[in-house]
Amino acid sequence: MAEPKKRGLFGLPTPVVITIAVIFLGILILALLVGPIGQGLLTALFGHAPHFPSWITVQQPTPRLPVPVLFHIGGWGITNSMLASWVTILFLIVISAVITRRMKLVPTRLQGLFESLLGWIYDFVVGISGDENARKFFPVVCTIFLFVGFNAWLSLIPGFVSIQYQKYEPLPADTHVITSTTGDTAGQPELVNNDGTPFDMESLGGEASLTQKDGEYYVLEKEELLRAANTDINVPIAIALFSVLWTLLTGVKFLGPGWFKQYFNFGPMFRAIGGVFKGKFAPMAFFDAGIAIFVGLLEFLSFWIRIISFSFRLFGNMTAGEILLLIISFLVPWVVAPIFYGLELVIGFVQALVFAGLTAVFVTLAVMPHEEESH
Repeated sequence: MAEPKKRGLFGLPTPVVITIAVIFLGILILALLVGPIGQGLLTALFGHAPHFPSWITVQQPTPRLPVPVLFHIGGWGITNSMLASWVTILFLIVISAVITRRMKLVPTRLQGLFESLLGWIYDFVVGISGDENARKFFPVVCTIFLFVGFNAWLSLIPGFVSIQYQKYEPLPADTHVITSTTGDTAGQPELVNNDGTPFDMESLGGEASLTQKDGEYYVLEKEELLRAANTDINVPIAIALFSVLWTLLTGVKFLGPGWFKQYFNFGPMFRAIGGVFKGKFAPMAFFDAGIAIFVGLLEFLSFWIRIISFSFRLFGNMTAGEILLLIISFLVPWVVAPIFYGLELVIGFVQALVFAGLTAVFVTLAVMPHEEESH
C-alpha cells in the first residue's frame, strides 16, 4: 500500500509551502528596499541607494484635512467627499433594489447575507430600545449604521481614492510667467510673483503645476475625485446633527411639549414664588429651584454638545486610520498594508456600531417619561 504524500502547512505539499514562503520573503525584502526605511539603510551602509522604477515605489503621502471643491452645481460647491457620499448612497440603493427585486422564500446567498445583517442590527436595536420601540427606531438607526459603515468600507477599495480630477485654473493674481535661467529648470516656464520671487504652488493645495493650453498659461490642479466621506468633518457633523434633531423630534412626538420640562424645569421656582404670596418664604426652596434650573439648562447644553462628540469621534478615528494606511503603504509598500486594511474594516464596523448604538440609546432615553420633581 502506497504511503500518503506528506502535507505541509494548510494541507499543501511541502515544496509548494516553501516556494510560497520564498516568494513572500522576496517581496517583503523588495518592499523594504524600495521604501524609505530600506533606502535610508542602504545609503547609510553604502553611501547611496539604488534607483528603482517609479511603478514599484510609493510617493510620499501628503495628507490634507481641507476638502477641495471640484466643481459647482448652481453655485453649490461639490467636494470629493460629497461625491463619495453619493457613491455610498447609490451603492446602498442599488444593492437593496437588486436584493429585494426577486426575494425568495428560500433566500439566495446574497439575500441571506443581507437579511442576516439587517436581522442582527434589528436585534441590536431591540436590546437597547425594547420590542415596542425597536420597530419605530430601526429604520433610522439601521440607515445610520449602513451609511457610516459603507462610507468607511467603500473607501478601502483599491483605486477608490486614486482617481484624479483635473481642472485648469487662471494664473493667481499678481503673478506672471517667465523663462527660468537657473538650475535644472533652465529654459522652462516658471510662475513667479510680481516681485520676481517664485510662486509657491503648494499654497494652491493638491498637485498644482504650470501648463500651457491653447497658447495660454494655466495652473493645472489635480485633486482626488473621491475621498473617504468620514474623513471630511462636514459629513460626520451632518450625520450627528440629523441624529440629534431626530432624537429631539421623536421625544416631542412621544411626550408632547412636556418633553422640554426635563431641561426647562421652572416649576419649583414658580412654587417657591407662590409660597411667598401665601406668606411662606422658604430660602431653601429658592436655592433648590435655582439648582434645578441650572442643572436643566446644563443638560440642554449637553444635549447639543452630542453633535461635537459624535462628529469628532467618527472624524478622528477615520482620519487617523486613513493617515496610518498612507504612512504604512509608504514605509513598507505592498506587504504590510493589507494587514492594516483588515484593521480598518474592523474600525469602520465599530464606528458605525457606536454611532448607531448611541443614537438608539439617546432616542430611547428621549421617549421615556420624565416626572417633574415636586420639590
